[in-house]
Amino acid sequence: MSIKPLFIRMHECDNVAIVANDGGLPAGAAFDNGLVLREHVPQGHKVALVDLPADTPVLRYNVSIGAAARDIPAGSWVHERLLKMPAARELDHLPIATVKPGPMPPLTGYTFEGFRNPDGSVGTRNILAITTTVQCVAGVVDFAVKRIRQELLPKYPNVDDVVALEHTYGCGVAIDAPDAIVPIRTLRNISLNPNFGGEVMVVSLGCEKLQPDRLLPPGTIAIADERNVADVGANAEDELDVVCLQDDKHVGFMTMIESILASAEEHLERLNARRRETVPASELVVGVQCGGSDAFSGVTANPAVGFCTDLLVRAGAAVMFSEVTEVRDGIDQLTSRATTPEVAQAMIREMAWYDAYLDKGRVDRSANTTPGNKKGGLSNIVEKAMGSIVKSGTAPISGVLPPGEKLRQKGLVYAATPASDFICGTLQLAAGMNLHVFTTGRGTPYGLAEVPVIKVATRSELARRWHDLMDVNAGRIADGSASIEDVGWELFRLMLDVASGRRKTWAEQWKLHNALVLFNPAPVT
Repeated sequence: MSIKPLFIRMHECDNVAIVANDGGLPAGAAFDNGLVLREHVPQGHKVALVDLPADTPVLRYNVSIGAAARDIPAGSWVHERLLKMPAARELDHLPIATVKPGPMPPLTGYTFEGFRNPDGSVGTRNILAITTTVQCVAGVVDFAVKRIRQELLPKYPNVDDVVALEHTYGCGVAIDAPDAIVPIRTLRNISLNPNFGGEVMVVSLGCEKLQPDRLLPPGTIAIADERNVADVGANAEDELDVVCLQDDKHVGFMTMIESILASAEEHLERLNARRRETVPASELVVGVQCGGSDAFSGVTANPAVGFCTDLLVRAGAAVMFSEVTEVRDGIDQLTSRATTPEVAQAMIREMAWYDAYLDKGRVDRSANTTPGNKKGGLSNIVEKAMGSIVKSGTAPISGVLPPGEKLRQKGLVYAATPASDFICGTLQLAAGMNLHVFTTGRGTPYGLAEVPVIKVATRSELARRWHDLMDVNAGRIADGSASIEDVGWELFRLMLDVASGRRKTWAEQWKLHNALVLFNPAPVT
């Protein structure tokens, strides 16, 4: 049986569309509107719907993603080599808080079972995290974590896991440079993530630049409990539990391990006393991200996540979208959605900082796109950005979070991060994320040990092939078997089940996780 050729056009003004059929379509394939392909066009790649003379703006999402580098006849494959990328939008004369939507109707009655913390935050998991001050201790801590899992965790059935907050920072860095505050506050705030129950345990080498009291100054842990600030007294500086490997008491490797195990057991006893309780969906702090994106990301998975983002905002939750270079070309869309001029200016400030950061390396936002993005049909960063932004839904943007800072508000927030999957995830953890949603078109086994990661496939072919890695198949939207709203609601309900511990994501089941990567814009010495 012959397969009906299909394309997807995102806006009625677009002069290109993407091929929807698995495997693409051959030359001579004819669409219902009479368009005939002049050459093979891979799935997800663009086809010219009309003749495009040289220098004609090529429109997708009703946005110019570039100009035709030469005459492109209708039915031709429009790939990155045929496009001249436009310059980035200037950061002045932008629309500021011009979109004034009506109030979104509250979404009430939705709950999950979470771990309430002393500071009022809620965890979706009950994990012992061991903070490290420097990479030097990583091997020792890794050895200790294996022993803790084997010997101690079975005694504490209410504790989900133990993880080492390993990183490559801490020494050999210009720790007094102005931008060093970014990696330091990132690690500090990760240590206080809601999934760790307020139990802070640190392993230090002893001679590193990032000393424990610099990472977590006296009073940090107690003051994090904002409801009990008055209880922080003279003994606050004694609260930090540190195992220092260079202490004289450590004679031989195994004494270090025993010290770590003894400290861990005290924290495990307290964590084991925690119990899940019913809390409103407003206690979710969700980070949304995409990686291994393709041309379907902005058609299926990201719009479904955007619909779910609106549901979460209506339920009173906090949602972060991020990735500076993947929204930079749509900055006018974002500033117009800001709730106030101050929020819009904060977004502009973060974009300008990142423009300057890239300029130091003599690159610009075009350095973002990968070979996989292009193989998946994304010609350049402009096209990628238009599909990325839709993860943010339609809600007003109520706040902006600089990298490494902790989120302290509800609603939709722009968390300024690099687009690297690992750095973005690390910074969203620092912000207080307790649940992560990650869309992918090319496929990635990405995961985090510290928080559940729900992965959403953009295509049904990927969901079938990676059936035990993808949690949601948004490709059904392109297939016509589900709507954006259907998949958005499916994702919302899955999030409540995962947050409650009733369901595990595939990444959790296989224990797949990536390393934390601290964003360090300061010099390395």
